[in-house]
Amino acid sequence: MSHRTKVIISGGGTGGHVFPAIAIANALREKDNTVDILFVGAEHKMEMQRVPAAGYPIAGLPVRGFQRKLSYKSLLFFYYLLVSMIKAGRIIDRFRPHVVVGVGGYASGPVARAAASKGIPVLIQEQNSYAGVTNRLLAKKAQKICVAYQGMEAYFPAEKIILTGNPVRQDLLDISSKQDEAASWFGIRGKKKVILVLGGSLGAKSINKAISDNIDAIKEIGIELIWQTGVHGYGEAAALLSTGNNGSIHVYEFISRMDLAYAIADLVVSRAGAGTISELSITGKPAVLVPSPNVAEDHQTKNAMALVERNAAELLEDGECYTKLVPFAVSLVNNEKRLVELKKNISAMALPDAAETIAGEIFKLAKQKRS
Repeated sequence: MSHRTKVIISGGGTGGHVFPAIAIANALREKDNTVDILFVGAEHKMEMQRVPAAGYPIAGLPVRGFQRKLSYKSLLFFYYLLVSMIKAGRIIDRFRPHVVVGVGGYASGPVARAAASKGIPVLIQEQNSYAGVTNRLLAKKAQKICVAYQGMEAYFPAEKIILTGNPVRQDLLDISSKQDEAASWFGIRGKKKVILVLGGSLGAKSINKAISDNIDAIKEIGIELIWQTGVHGYGEAAALLSTGNNGSIHVYEFISRMDLAYAIADLVVSRAGAGTISELSITGKPAVLVPSPNVAEDHQTKNAMALVERNAAELLEDGECYTKLVPFAVSLVNNEKRLVELKKNISAMALPDAAETIAGEIFKLAKQKRS
């Protein structure tokens, strides 16, 4: 009989779920390179590509998100949920994990529920300051709940909560020595201030429009702009810059070296997803946060306010973006006193050992399961 620890990590749907999940898997492997890890995600979601690219096997479930408006898709939700629960049970019977980890997202519900029904310990990880519906429903079935913010007793049993922070990519843990490499990678010369604008993997419409509408003014301001547009904004941005770019605006659909982007940035403009906020804390970057209005229960605003209330970030509402974002960001990046203040306060919120701490809790549960 094998004594290898076996772990299922379930969930995904967005980078905010997938990248922390991969970071947890990497931390498990660093502690014990014999650990057997299987991911379970939602078919047609990004984890089905990102996880194998990171070197881990993944199984897919047909689970879909619930449609709030009554339609045939609402009925399909229940069908896909039932099929996914059956399939999740079969995956667990076949793999026989010692622990199941839920990171949020569509797939984590069926897998964690199936595990709990079979007496397998469940650990869930909540990235946001406002707990998601799936994790709130799973809380009673979980043995441990790893969170990134204080005050999560409002959503979960206090005795199960462990404040760990959100796992981030390992290459972000020390960016202080990468500034020269970053300048070369992005083609930045001189000592101008650098603003990093992150439009997300798909593209933040309001942020991208605020930049594109002010592109001529930005060229004249005397700053360097690194602009990740996401998939939906890249074509328009590239067309805008095809003529007349003075070399100070660097546009990308996707930035593969985020460690270098953070290393060179004096200020970051971004949505307020939990993963991004954790990265900002770890890298100590001053930020203007523009919460997305199109997320469940407005959790990005709650994430952003957790920083704003500690004087650790600035916030602009999505509707304010079009007229206020560029002048506000330019004024802030040239306010050295305020940048230092924001950097100090956001750095104080960093929990850099999150993945390692969560991995340790997983191994504790696995040991208890064996005994």
